[in-house]
Amino acid sequence: MTSNPDRSPDGLLWATLVATFFGIGRLRPGPGTWGSATTVLLWAGLANELNPVRRIPVVVGLAVLVTLVGIPAATLVARASATKDPQFVVIDEVAGQLTALIAVPLTWKSFLVGFILFRVFDILKPPPVRQLERLPEGTGIVLDDVAAGIYAFAGMQLLLYSGLLR
Repeated sequence: MTSNPDRSPDGLLWATLVATFFGIGRLRPGPGTWGSATTVLLWAGLANELNPVRRIPVVVGLAVLVTLVGIPAATLVARASATKDPQFVVIDEVAGQLTALIAVPLTWKSFLVGFILFRVFDILKPPPVRQLERLPEGTGIVLDDVAAGIYAFAGMQLLLYSGLLR
């Protein structure tokens, strides 16, 4: 295997495209924030085109798909870069951010709060989020962000249920 995750001879092109979310992970500063922001914008655009009844199953399906494809992609890219959790791997932020946006109304306030909550939980990593980082390779890279997304999802639902966010 080559040490450069951008090279294709070892089949890493697909993994690099997925892991960096088509290059978003190369943006600076804060590639994770760019990955989350791009996810929010893409989901907002797609969700607006969907029948309201289909939004929740679609975002859940996307979150699961991104997680399942993201784990092997993150594993291959991390191995190729010889880094445990490369900053340019942002598919984990995509999976976590999608999780945070499940059942969220299509308003700019909901998207902004969902974005902020996810980034806060992703950065602070409350238990058991930090412990999930210790899982091997791509599993740890992706699942800690999915867990942060679950915390953000719970926070969003509490805010919506309480009427503090509409």
